Amino acid sequence: MASLKNINVKAKADKNTGFGTNANSYGGRFVNKNGTANIEKRGMHFLHRISWYHTMIDMSIWKFMLIILAFYVGINFVFASIYYAIGIEHLDGISTSESNWVQLGQAYFFSAQTFTTVGYGHISPSGFMASLVSAAEALIGLLSFAIATGLFFGRFSKPTAFLKFSDNALIAPYGEIKGLMIRTTPFKNTNFTDAEAKMTLGMSVEENGIMTNNFYSLELELEKINALALSWTLVHPITENSPLYNFTKEDFKNTHGEILVYIKTFDDMFSNTVAIRTSYTFNEVVYGAKFEPMYARSTDNSKTILNLDKLNTFETVTLE
Repeated sequence: MASLKNINVKAKADKNTGFGTNANSYGGRFVNKNGTANIEKRGMHFLHRISWYHTMIDMSIWKFMLIILAFYVGINFVFASIYYAIGIEHLDGISTSESNWVQLGQAYFFSAQTFTTVGYGHISPSGFMASLVSAAEALIGLLSFAIATGLFFGRFSKPTAFLKFSDNALIAPYGEIKGLMIRTTPFKNTNFTDAEAKMTLGMSVEENGIMTNNFYSLELELEKINALALSWTLVHPITENSPLYNFTKEDFKNTHGEILVYIKTFDDMFSNTVAIRTSYTFNEVVYGAKFEPMYARSTDNSKTILNLDKLNTFETVTLE
């Protein structure tokens, strides 16, 4: 918890952040490390507060593929069971002298052929019920593949900011003063231009015996750069106007605060503006450290080498 004496009186709180000021209504951090809001929504049925399209687009690729595979296997098993219940004798090409498990297996593969509209012709339905079920399955298969194709396209075409942030924010030397520093870098073969960054500080402070969330816009050394090809260290100079001007190492340990970072940039690959955000709690701020360089010239002096594995490397320093 911070008191007003820890905060620079010259810093003006920002009321337009959208996070609210009642600290007693908040739990945990404001923004998760992956940039999502740290909010759990309740009070409405689960199916009404979930966008399945957004869920399928945002989930990891292995979960997405697992769901597609599980749906494909499951739906074919359901239709195979229906064919088996109708009677294997209504599927021409399946011998009734085979065991029940073999018959069910052949019904399953007939279902897969119908669902995908492959139709090898070895097995065909006979009778009204078997033909009706196979016609319905073919329609469901066409619709399912259309949905799956749309989801695949949505995942591949979704504009994504392929940027990584450093694990920690640093309080480092900055000229004759100190600075709050956070590093970011592109990690894929993308071309970013017109990058713009914003940094906001949120703290829970006690005002007149009431816990309040105060937010401060942090001025940056550079808010915009023309090209983001190498690493970019966002620097907030801790001047006399900074809300962190009076903060010591102990204040960072004993204060509930969070630094919100937002970056938007133009990606030539998507021909669109992409955005990304993250946050750092005061527990993730290292006091008295500076980042080590991430890039250097190649041995033949023909290229600049960007070492992505050095994004989080820093060395400790003594601050006056």
